[in-house]
Amino acid sequence: MLKRIIAFWLVFGVFLSCVAIKANGSSISVSASSAILLNADTGEIVYEKNAYERRGIASTTKIMTALLAIEKGNWSEDVVVQGNDVLIEGTSIGLKAGDKVSLEALVYGMLLESGNDAANVTASAVAGDRARFVDIMNERALSLGLKNTSFKNPSGLTQEGHYSTAYDMAVLACCAISNETFRNVCSAKTYRAYYGGSDCFRTFRNHNKLLGSCDGVFGVKTGFTKASGRCLVSAAKRDDTVLVAVTLNASDDWNDHKKLYDLGFGKLISNKLNVNKIKIPVVGSDKQLIEAEPREDINIRSHNNAYKADVQMFCERFLYADVKKGDVVGFVRVVGYMGRILFETELIASEDAARNF
Repeated sequence: MLKRIIAFWLVFGVFLSCVAIKANGSSISVSASSAILLNADTGEIVYEKNAYERRGIASTTKIMTALLAIEKGNWSEDVVVQGNDVLIEGTSIGLKAGDKVSLEALVYGMLLESGNDAANVTASAVAGDRARFVDIMNERALSLGLKNTSFKNPSGLTQEGHYSTAYDMAVLACCAISNETFRNVCSAKTYRAYYGGSDCFRTFRNHNKLLGSCDGVFGVKTGFTKASGRCLVSAAKRDDTVLVAVTLNASDDWNDHKKLYDLGFGKLISNKLNVNKIKIPVVGSDKQLIEAEPREDINIRSHNNAYKADVQMFCERFLYADVKKGDVVGFVRVVGYMGRILFETELIASEDAARNF
């Protein structure tokens, strides 16, 4: 049993890259002009069609707006709505100047009802004004390596210079769903909000038809403008594997995503990772070193049998005898794409090390 804070770790097989996998040697047909299916655990690209082509992204923009609100804002803070933030076309949650509304309700209003007014009010509340918030959006995009993304507003209304790609939106979605609060919001089917007067409750309903109709889907965001067409970013989890799908300008997006998930989950393979034993110094024994190994086999589900994971072994810098075979001396962690923890198990002694006194 560990008696001190774990202070030493080793990393084996660091290799986190996106590997394009062809669709079973055959093709599937999607209606989208651009599409991608990304393994959120490993970063592998399972399917892509014009995935790096810049396009309008409509209200899927609100993934970034909501994520920044969750990360930088006060979740329970009441925001006073300013009149210039609600003078906006398109979908709305009915905010009026002077309303008091929580940032929580604004985020639900963006991700479920796609409220453009909610996006504007959020931007002003978080950054002081919309222009500064857009700067923060673009700064965050750069930090995520989104090289073909440019935000001009927080809502996704058509504007020159406002664009992204299917690939960039998939990367953004992987980041967003790693945030537990974001994941809880985008997977909610309904939310009850209060604003706009005494005892005035409103029920938001999620527009994502894949929730409940496609196995494992738990998000993420719909979008539509005449210029961008139908846009959809979704995520699904089956048997502890998470995939993210993006379609831009798709006439049949719901079925596109179902096809992509059937393809992606159908092509998963289980890879057993061969992890070498490590040696740990021992004090107070004739054995100066003992070997240690993971308690159980490490199997990772991926789309490529050549995928190499980031395997981290954490243990004490040294151990005190008496050490028995099977004693826990640390732990092993397998880290995937964007730091997602794919597997954890104990690190155990492979041999005894008796006291020499």
